[in-house]
Amino acid sequence: MFQSWIQNFSLLSLCALMIAQSNPCQAVLQEESTIPVWPEFAPGESTRLIGEKLPHPPNENPVITRVINITSPTMTVHLPAKPNGTAAVILPGGGFGRVVPDLEGTEAASWLNELGVTAFVLHYRTTDPKSETPGWLKPVQDAQRALSLIRSQADKWKLSADKIGIVGFSAGGQATARLLSLEDNKKSYTKIDEIDAVPHRPTFAVLIYPWNMYDSKQDRLVDGIAPTSTCPPTFLVHTNDDKSSSLGAVLFYAALKKQGISSELHVYGNGGHGYGLRPVKGSEISSWPGHAAHWLKTQGLAP
Repeated sequence: MFQSWIQNFSLLSLCALMIAQSNPCQAVLQEESTIPVWPEFAPGESTRLIGEKLPHPPNENPVITRVINITSPTMTVHLPAKPNGTAAVILPGGGFGRVVPDLEGTEAASWLNELGVTAFVLHYRTTDPKSETPGWLKPVQDAQRALSLIRSQADKWKLSADKIGIVGFSAGGQATARLLSLEDNKKSYTKIDEIDAVPHRPTFAVLIYPWNMYDSKQDRLVDGIAPTSTCPPTFLVHTNDDKSSSLGAVLFYAALKKQGISSELHVYGNGGHGYGLRPVKGSEISSWPGHAAHWLKTQGLAP
């Protein structure tokens, strides 16, 4: 079953590429396919729900999609017109109880596609706030599996196995930081097949307003977030007026710096939280994608 999904994806991707080549005005391909992250049930799950969209709040413009009740994670795959071999798994935000797949997903995928980066938007599993399971655990498990899956199929997507990274927004940024803080290549779930033997460690990381990484009572990073010496180069963005506190990003960067890991941090004076790549009136926060693109180029990940 799982293999047939991959084969179908390859066929769809080829057809989409042929269409794009017939239309030279189309700079970036749109969403190509949706593939499952796990072959059957995800760890600890007994259902396979891909989620349901919440209604938009009145007068929301532009609208933001919010998806809840995901027990079977999937990835939407976004192919650039001119791929450069680099790929990134995108973890949207949503406070772990929901996923925001456009503002912090497909819109970021379009930006990456323009740089030649193949993007995989991860619709990771959500967690009920009343659950005893930490909200970050399922996204971390799903991201680890996704990275191993993509790397195991690198040839099919024409990717360089050593150029597969991760981009996390808000809660997805916190999950990314936790993934980076695990021992090198240690899975947070019991391995189920040969794909899990493939290293998941990302080659690079981009954390955009990572959510709630700072423990104000202890004046340090929250438990479970502590960059290791095997962390990849990391790009971080936050704002001074973000209530989730830029101190988490600052301390994460400082820990990377102490480890000698090449990284870059931008803390803007204002802009709040949850802006994605969209502009915020009175703020320069929408300039961050340009800085991130330059950083990716310095890392040899974009032309």
